[in-house]
Amino acid sequence: MENRNGLAVAAQVTHATGTAEREAALEMTEALPQGATLGADKGYDAEAFVEELTTRRIVPHVAINGTVSKTGKVRKTAVPDDVAASDDYAVSLRCRKRIDEIFGWGKTTGSAS
Repeated sequence: MENRNGLAVAAQVTHATGTAEREAALEMTEALPQGATLGADKGYDAEAFVEELTTRRIVPHVAINGTVSKTGKVRKTAVPDDVAASDDYAVSLRCRKRIDEIFGWGKTTGSAS
């Protein structure tokens, strides 16, 4: 999704494998220029995904998955501290929620039923 106007610009259908969403996102980032940002929900807060974005020089504006394990340990995030502390990161997280509006529209207004 493009953040400024909330428009869907790419989509991909995948089989549910547990990693398919992240793999598809990485494929779609191939068209992004270096220095672009990628906003995503906390399901994308995985070390391999964030490292691959960093390697491609794409800034990972991924929501931090700070869930607590059954043993009481807080999950360690893959998002770099300097990114998480930036003002741009905070703005991206607010804009990222617009993607849910696209899916919501498709389920209600855009559906045939």
